[in-house]
Amino acid sequence: MFDDLSLVVQPGDRVALVGRNGSGKSTLMKVMGGLVEPDRGEIVAGPGVNVGYMEQDPDMSGFSTLGDFATAGLDPSDLYKVERAGEGLKFDPARPVSTASGGERRRAALARLMAEAPDLMLLDEPTNHLDIEAIAWLEAELKSTRAGFVLISHDRAFLRALTRATLWIDRGIVRRQEKGFDAFEAWRDSTWEEEDTQRHKLNRKIKAEARWAVEGISARRKRNQGRVRALQELRAERASQIKRQGTAAMAFEAGPKSGRKVLDVKDISKAYGDNLILEPFSITVQRGDRIAFVGPNGVGKTTLLNMLIGKTEPDTGTVTLGTNLDIAVFDQTRAQLDPDMSLWDSLTGDPEMRVSGKADQVMVRGAPKHVVGYLKEFLFDEAQARAPVRSLSGGEKARLLLAKLMARPSNLLVLDEPTNDLDVETLDLLQDLIESYDGTVLLVSHDRDFLDRVAITTIAMEGDGKATVYAGGWSDYRSQRGADAVTAAADKPKQAASKSKAKPATKSGLSFTERHRLEALPAEMERLEAEIGKLQELLSDPELFTANPVKFQKATDALIERQARLDGAEEEWLLLEEKAEA
Repeated sequence: MFDDLSLVVQPGDRVALVGRNGSGKSTLMKVMGGLVEPDRGEIVAGPGVNVGYMEQDPDMSGFSTLGDFATAGLDPSDLYKVERAGEGLKFDPARPVSTASGGERRRAALARLMAEAPDLMLLDEPTNHLDIEAIAWLEAELKSTRAGFVLISHDRAFLRALTRATLWIDRGIVRRQEKGFDAFEAWRDSTWEEEDTQRHKLNRKIKAEARWAVEGISARRKRNQGRVRALQELRAERASQIKRQGTAAMAFEAGPKSGRKVLDVKDISKAYGDNLILEPFSITVQRGDRIAFVGPNGVGKTTLLNMLIGKTEPDTGTVTLGTNLDIAVFDQTRAQLDPDMSLWDSLTGDPEMRVSGKADQVMVRGAPKHVVGYLKEFLFDEAQARAPVRSLSGGEKARLLLAKLMARPSNLLVLDEPTNDLDVETLDLLQDLIESYDGTVLLVSHDRDFLDRVAITTIAMEGDGKATVYAGGWSDYRSQRGADAVTAAADKPKQAASKSKAKPATKSGLSFTERHRLEALPAEMERLEAEIGKLQELLSDPELFTANPVKFQKATDALIERQARLDGAEEEWLLLEEKAEA
């Protein structure tokens, strides 16, 4: 995992601990916290320094409720801190441990750590299973604390807001930079670029020395043994270098094109007893839309998502699915993964991936592929193929689920919390894949940075059954919501003075959905124009057709398809503008 590692965490340090999934971040943090003994070396804490560790899977055996666990060992005068943290993190202290979800257990462990207030907090993925409101509360708490902390997190916005230094674990080496996470990616890329340059120089030197060894020795009988030994040492140096782990060979393949209208939703609502989940809600989803659902945990985002794809019946209203839909679902609970099955069986046992008569092959987008080869594309090694799913880290489970999802063609992606546990590089790749996906995407996420990068429409569910549509991603929603609040506050005196008045007419003859669509179209057209520009630039290479005819054809097809979508969007925008003016 790592070797001959020395590092110092100073009082009040605010450190991001980053690295690829499986690189040893959690192991290093456990060593720092004294939960795992190092093979050699020592860990020294300053006199009187208390170190607190929040692990991903807290052991709650022996406790009957989450509150019992969270308050264990606390002075009675500090119990209020657990209540306060519980309100901010939204966990129920009375919840029995036996029925608590993994997310509820983690929130209880985090509340306990915040109440203990150690001098150094070691936080392993603290934002997982927190909604955006709870993340904001935790972010504010950590900003105001005088304690030091080391953070492992996939949430870029969280890391950027809080960290002032970065520890990067990469192939057994840990580097430190006295800058926060905001500077990490530039640092990483420059480090790798320098490494590639040095490796290239080493390879050229080995090639030159090897040529001398062949030509020189054949020309002279007396060998220069020192130079031969130097060549052997150069080769040993190259062999000792640990190859960087590449990015997963992930790819979404769109199936046959869906109809232009993907979903037509009219006045759907849902309640469970007295609990109103959704008041009448309408929306039209067009092919190519990328729609994000945001809001606190438990507000009904997944329920709405399931109603839209036909898994849950609404109490009122109708959902009309478009033609030729092929839906692929990423489930936030990872319910599609059996923890007791091996990775091999998890893929070959899937009815949609099974190849008849071939126990060692899986069907990947219409073509058979060896199961180990396919697992390697998602960065699993051969030894892991027969390991149980339960042995995987959170990020590895997410990658395995993505492997199952990406094996089949689709034209409607439903992604419920896909970003949990993924490392920065895999998140970047997933973002790129969603942006270039030739289909429609419905996304639930609490990752603000990811939402800003991917979504072109945001549906905010803020409680009391309300679902409001906003154009753009998370930041756009927040700015529009702030403007709405200011407008509402300004209108209150007028409303109080004229309650008996009828509501003013809408600004135009457009319906709510049409107004939203008109607002969203300019951003969609801008995105399509940018994609067309990139494709045109690629196709301008005169050697592309000869060097890579398959890539040339795919780029040509994509250019034609995006131009058609742009034409359609421009036509739709013109019609709605005319209707608004009328």
